[in-house]
Amino acid sequence: MLWCFLLMLHYPGNSKAQVNPGQCRYPLGMQDGKIPDEDITASSEWYGSTAARFGRLGKERGDGAWCPVDLLYPDSAEYLQVDLHALNFITLLGTQGRHAYGSGNEFARAYQLDYSRDGRRWITWRDRQGKQVIPGNVNTYDIVLKDLLPPIVARYVRVIPVTEQPTSVCMRVELYGCVWIDGLYSYSGPVGQTIANPGAAVVHLNDSTYDGFQDSRRSHGGLGQLTDGVLGLDDFAQSHEYRVWPGYDYVGWNNDTFNGRYVELEFEFDHRRNFSAMKVHCNNLYTKSVKIFHRVECSFKQQLVANWERELVGVTTVMDDKNPSARFVIVPLGLRVGKAIRCRFYFADRWMLFSEISFRSTIADFGGTNPLVENPQPSWREDSSQIPVAPSSPRLDVDQGLGLGLGASSAPTVTLTGTPRPALNNTSTGLNTPTLDSSLSPTIDRPTVEAEDSNTSILIGCLVTIILLLLIIIIIILWRQHWKRILEKAPRRILEEDVTVRLSLCDDTIVINNQKQIFQTNPTYERVFPLDLEYQEPARLLRKLPELSQSAEDSACSGDYAEPDLTKATPHQGFQSKVPHYAEADIVSLQGVTGNNTYAVPALTVDSLIKMELAVGEISRHQLHFKEKLGEGQFGEVHLCEAVSLHEFLRPEFHFNTGHKSVLVAVKMLRSDATTNARNNFLKEVKIMSRLKHPNIIRLLGVCIRDDPLCMVTEYMENGDLNQFLSQRELENHFTLANNIPSVSYRCLLHMMTQVALGMKYLSSLNFVHRDLATRNCLVGNRSTIKIADFGMSRNLYSGDYYRIQGRAVLPIRWMAWESILLGKFTTASDVWAFGVTLWEMFTFCKEQPYSQQSDEQVIENTGEFFRNQGRQIYLSQPAVCPKQIFDLMLSCWSRDIKDRPGFEQIHHFLQQRLVNAA
Repeated sequence: MLWCFLLMLHYPGNSKAQVNPGQCRYPLGMQDGKIPDEDITASSEWYGSTAARFGRLGKERGDGAWCPVDLLYPDSAEYLQVDLHALNFITLLGTQGRHAYGSGNEFARAYQLDYSRDGRRWITWRDRQGKQVIPGNVNTYDIVLKDLLPPIVARYVRVIPVTEQPTSVCMRVELYGCVWIDGLYSYSGPVGQTIANPGAAVVHLNDSTYDGFQDSRRSHGGLGQLTDGVLGLDDFAQSHEYRVWPGYDYVGWNNDTFNGRYVELEFEFDHRRNFSAMKVHCNNLYTKSVKIFHRVECSFKQQLVANWERELVGVTTVMDDKNPSARFVIVPLGLRVGKAIRCRFYFADRWMLFSEISFRSTIADFGGTNPLVENPQPSWREDSSQIPVAPSSPRLDVDQGLGLGLGASSAPTVTLTGTPRPALNNTSTGLNTPTLDSSLSPTIDRPTVEAEDSNTSILIGCLVTIILLLLIIIIIILWRQHWKRILEKAPRRILEEDVTVRLSLCDDTIVINNQKQIFQTNPTYERVFPLDLEYQEPARLLRKLPELSQSAEDSACSGDYAEPDLTKATPHQGFQSKVPHYAEADIVSLQGVTGNNTYAVPALTVDSLIKMELAVGEISRHQLHFKEKLGEGQFGEVHLCEAVSLHEFLRPEFHFNTGHKSVLVAVKMLRSDATTNARNNFLKEVKIMSRLKHPNIIRLLGVCIRDDPLCMVTEYMENGDLNQFLSQRELENHFTLANNIPSVSYRCLLHMMTQVALGMKYLSSLNFVHRDLATRNCLVGNRSTIKIADFGMSRNLYSGDYYRIQGRAVLPIRWMAWESILLGKFTTASDVWAFGVTLWEMFTFCKEQPYSQQSDEQVIENTGEFFRNQGRQIYLSQPAVCPKQIFDLMLSCWSRDIKDRPGFEQIHHFLQQRLVNAA
């Protein structure tokens, strides 16, 4: 029954590489003695007390180090060799000279590294720029650690000191890394190709770190970038900061070169293994004709000299033309056994790019020997490469939860990653492996009748498991209903218990017409409210919250309009002026084209706008040329287009000096099958947008409403949104200027903040509430011009910034005031709160999400602390480059009581003063 249950839960997804180079940095045993003396050898030794076994980092045994027999010359090839007895992923090397308590005076100023996986073929390590020599020590006592970029997979390692003139050299070393649990010995396939775009840099998609044999057409016998643990970026033309060429992180192929419409890769392993899944990290920048593979078919063979088995394992993927992010595709391999795998990846578009391929498997040959490795893998260590499971995530994962494999006896094997494996010593192999009770093993050598009985037992076990699962679900439903009734009787605990969430479990595979298909799970889980607090009537909810103080009640739930206080703040007033706030009944919230709620507008304003004439003209669709889709929602889409000869259709007030040049515009398009209510909302949105006229607010340029699909054309800034703009830059300093690193000065940053405040000041003067102010909704033009927009919610790029309520809205809770989350109150004061978070984003250069250390559920719980006002609420911390005065402004924006928050008039005045002082 347990075996059946494990089989049912076997293929959840994972977003991590099999090996994480950033965490795989454990000492492999030179210093602590785990590597015995007999596994440390050398080409020669000066005398017995400087033998290889004394070359251990941090140890002063013998004469204090390994020293070769004579002076070292430029053409010398002396080495210290370490045998790890298993393949290891090595990321770091430490070296030290001979100190000998002050009597030593020898050290290696530089060295090379040779490594081997089989002891026969030796490979010289090269860095990402092709350099072989590694800088070493400058004295006899300091330990110098050098990252191996790229890392290596090896059993044998040789450290070879090098010198430019005759000198005495002694060394002590340590290797750092972790056991290579993948078991992959080599892969082979066609060489990567090159993308040559006219007017742009050439993108080289070759496997530049491959350590096998390569010719002009094929690579074989080695490992390279597909196993270095480095995941490529969403934009394949960019690479991690290695100062290398565009496309470095990917290996890619063009469909035009392959008449068979597929790329064939072969993988060889250290042992026969039971394979549960293959993980392939693919690029999906579909706007540049790059997509994940359409289909994959894999075959196996039991030995390297055997024939490929005819039975294939294949899956078909679901194409994603909405999210251009790179992603893992997990391919179930059905617990097939083999020592080699051949996979054919079929093209879905012109290009196919991989940055990482890994396998989940267990060793099948427990009693056999391996010609390449004496002891296949040592006992599992606590300091292995496994990444601890995040306790806040209940998602079941092959790497994070249960990994199922069958051993030689076909007994199911459970591997719990992130913790040491329970030891059940197999003396014949030296491998510590946990197994379930042998009674669960399928019987393979009994009579047929007994085998059928065994199969019947398994089927009965599965049925019993299903029944138990149904009972558990029923119990959970009854339990939730029971606690819901109790919570309704205990209003004082509503914020602790009512606001609960569950994460929806996303499966990677689905079966359609008896054919498995792969689905890429959205990186943002769907969160669910059981009680839909946001949509309760405020008065009813307040009666359930007797702890709410009178001041908070007055500030959050006033039923009258308050006219904006436009009096300029003087320095001694600080940030204490009253802020306008509105009753929810008097606010009209239009559902935008893409399903997002646009500006919340006073009902009287909407009524007056509807009666007015449209303030923009009709634009010809023929002048709009599609470039890419920016986002989409329930009722429509947002496209980035080039508008040609736009001046012919614009009114004189727009002052577009483009002549016949094309300009970028955003086109909000309503789907032709949209509901009548959606069409009415669209026309209301057009009326509202046409009346917004401010240099820091995105303008509506025109419409296409004579026939379907209805469109509105708005400005779009050439530098994209502020979030992406800042995340690709640093704060300007001497280092960034000297190294030509993209940067933004403090004064420029302050100038952009002032513009955001000025735009929001304009909206608040009209009693408009934005409800989604963030850097993703600010667009950047030339000379750091900022314009506030409203379609960030529709972009897949920012789906992780929103919290979805089942069947209802999506909320940017990390930017929202507590009263907006708990009471559904959106006011100018709640926009002020979001402005404070936007300032925080800008001072962190959008390098992290607000409250990044907290889950969405914890963010909601923190709003309860603001409500209770007992001093336990958590604020965003002060960014390192943020002055105290600006951070004090942020804190005032996050005041619990609305009346204590500044207005945008005051905020703009304050920032303008700071800008003048910074000049």
